[in-house]
Amino acid sequence: MPFHIPFVQSSPRPRRSFGRLRSFHLIQPEVEKPFASPPPSPPPLEIQLAPVERFKHPPKRKSFAERASRQFHVRAVDGIIPVPPIFYFGLAVLCSVIFVLTIPSVFHGVNAQESIFKPILDDAAQNNPGLVLLGENVDIDVDEPAVTIRWSIVACGEEFILPGSRGIHGSTLCGLPNFALQIFVDGDPEAAGVYDPTLIPYNTSGQRRKIQNLVQFDSDHVLDVHNDRLYPFDTYFLSSTLRAESQNKSVPFSRLATLDITSAFLVDTVDVESYGTDINGTSTPSRDIDMNIKRPVETRIIAFLLFASSWFLAHICIGNVIIARRTRDTRPIFKMLVMNGATVVGLPQLRNSMPDGPDLDGVVIDAIGFFPQMIIAGFTLVILLLTIYAREIDRVDRLNLLGPPQYTPRDPSFSRRISNTHSSNNSSYIKSPYYPPPPRIPSSSSTDIAKYNMHRMTKHLKGEFVFPPVQKLSTWEEESSPRLPAHRRFKTDATSPSGARLLV
Repeated sequence: MPFHIPFVQSSPRPRRSFGRLRSFHLIQPEVEKPFASPPPSPPPLEIQLAPVERFKHPPKRKSFAERASRQFHVRAVDGIIPVPPIFYFGLAVLCSVIFVLTIPSVFHGVNAQESIFKPILDDAAQNNPGLVLLGENVDIDVDEPAVTIRWSIVACGEEFILPGSRGIHGSTLCGLPNFALQIFVDGDPEAAGVYDPTLIPYNTSGQRRKIQNLVQFDSDHVLDVHNDRLYPFDTYFLSSTLRAESQNKSVPFSRLATLDITSAFLVDTVDVESYGTDINGTSTPSRDIDMNIKRPVETRIIAFLLFASSWFLAHICIGNVIIARRTRDTRPIFKMLVMNGATVVGLPQLRNSMPDGPDLDGVVIDAIGFFPQMIIAGFTLVILLLTIYAREIDRVDRLNLLGPPQYTPRDPSFSRRISNTHSSNNSSYIKSPYYPPPPRIPSSSSTDIAKYNMHRMTKHLKGEFVFPPVQKLSTWEEESSPRLPAHRRFKTDATSPSGARLLV
């Protein structure tokens, strides 16, 4: 229903500024102006009230599917379409799945590579055909210390290949030897490997099968480990000599080669032609191999990162002790104690997780890492425990020295002191609801010095530095004992002859 808003006339009193209050005698008197007629009243406003709607029940809650589908139907605001949160969640899940599926493709790439022995065999067949030994497996054990090499007997060249045995390690120019062999390692009178071509079986297609026990043999070598203390920067050197005989005649080797990378080491081999003499003074051809063994770069990086993280944890333990010494409350110290205890337990696990790490025999990385870290972490645990004991003993001693609290149930400040004490969390030594905690001994910081000076000033204002000290009576004592004057007051009196009168 439309209604009219009446026009309210303004006050006829003229408006004056507050500047005239500065000096009334300097302001000219204002002449009252005649009252002006009010302006014409504006037309009446018509306000249409909306009809009152009847009470309706809240709408029914939509299902999850409807709410999920509604998230994709968003309206553009100022030309920008908001992205729903479900989109970011789906994108994160997709990236995680792609990452997990991409990482295993590394194994497929390694298997798809060409055999590392194929270029060696092709070069030997073209430039120096003859008998070839391939070290297909190199087992390096630093703790033993020993190196075990599994040799595979191969022949390159048309006159040396056993018919039907081509295609070893992907090379069609090499195969199995067509003559019997006896191979001697490092001057051993007993043959380390024996090969007989007549024992090689055929398959249904007429091709020779490569039975590993018939064409391979193992040789054990002693490893020089005088640099094993330098893990993971340790290097090793191994040299060996091999010779072969066929029907009591020496057979020269055209090439010796081994794997260049193992699970934990890099192997760099160099073979050289040599010869030896028997009892009769006859020279026999042989071939020597020199192996330089070291750790791969990935192993060194991983070991160094674990070494650095262990030292970081040890430094954190030292920092916890420093913070605990400056903390008066025991609750944060308990948290630091748990953290340092977890560090003591976790340091051996970090040390054992180093790839192919040596035992705890006092190597350099343990002398400058593991052992000092364990000592530091252990001592920090002891210091934290002693700190907790000292805080608790100090708290108990202060409670005993202060004695029983001087209060009565009628003291109105009792409840206030209790609430203030329980609400404050910065107690220094004790949490007594009756006595305020003493201030810390001032250090070099300006904040501590200011707090200490404020505490001394408070004691001075309370009369604690006056001799004899002013004794504050409790509420019950104040009501029961008569109030006595504490000092004499002097007041002058004009009626007395001396001009002063003593009032007691």
